[in-house]
Amino acid sequence: MTQELELLNEHRCFDGWQRYYQHASQAIGLPMRFSVYLPPQLQAKAHKGAASLEQAVGQGRVPVLFFLAGLTCTEETFMIKAGAQRYAAEHGIMLVAPDTSPRGAGVPGEDEGWDLGTGAGFYLDATEPGWSTHYRMESYVARELFQLATAVLPGDAARAGIFGHSMGGHGALTLALRHPGQYRSVSAFAPIAAPTRCPWGEKAFGAYLGQNRQAWEAHDASVLMAEASAPYPAGILVDQGLSDGFLAEQLYPEAFEQACERAEQPLTLRRHEGYDHGYYFISTFIQDHMRFHAERL
Repeated sequence: MTQELELLNEHRCFDGWQRYYQHASQAIGLPMRFSVYLPPQLQAKAHKGAASLEQAVGQGRVPVLFFLAGLTCTEETFMIKAGAQRYAAEHGIMLVAPDTSPRGAGVPGEDEGWDLGTGAGFYLDATEPGWSTHYRMESYVARELFQLATAVLPGDAARAGIFGHSMGGHGALTLALRHPGQYRSVSAFAPIAAPTRCPWGEKAFGAYLGQNRQAWEAHDASVLMAEASAPYPAGILVDQGLSDGFLAEQLYPEAFEQACERAEQPLTLRRHEGYDHGYYFISTFIQDHMRFHAERL
């Protein structure tokens, strides 16, 4: 697949480059934006004969780590708030963060609430009329964006990982389980771990997938894990703040923990006193997640 990427802007960052791109998405049918951090190791490759970072693709690739953000976020949120670039530069990892939904799809009601529609794509392909035309975030992230990152950009498809936060933690866990072999590592911050049980998931799945709850289970990380057999033998890392206001009603980390026990999946689920749901929490533990993925990629 070849696609033209429009470079919107770039910023020097820890001797690498923070870039923001736009392109005409084939999966979504609308323009989509995503962000990329290119670590300094790529510039070293470029200096060895390639005229640009893009041409450095042929000079060798670097591990690539996809981050999926939560409700209301954009492709900028993680890159601005998490402080991950310092550690990506240290480990030579390319970071990729997509937007959280299509923009301007024109679906009635898509801008009426913050937990459905714009900014709330839930990283699945909608099947219900209206939504199904453009809300195809699983196809976008797991296929189109993955190919862009590993063909047009210099990510190594054989060394790819995925992680995310909240709705994006749900996305990271489910995409890792639904696309076996594509990602070598997976972690999450405060994921929506059992969306078929919580109000956010019920609202989104009902709108995007209809009222057949069996169809919902195909996008529930706890259900998918319970039916698996140690899909990630090198382990999964999940961090959860115990002062998270969404913990009791929306997140259900204990359901994912129980599913991992059933699947004999190694899981490190760390519960942190005093931490809430936001990026102060994420930025505190981002170094651990970057190291976790670097060791596996």
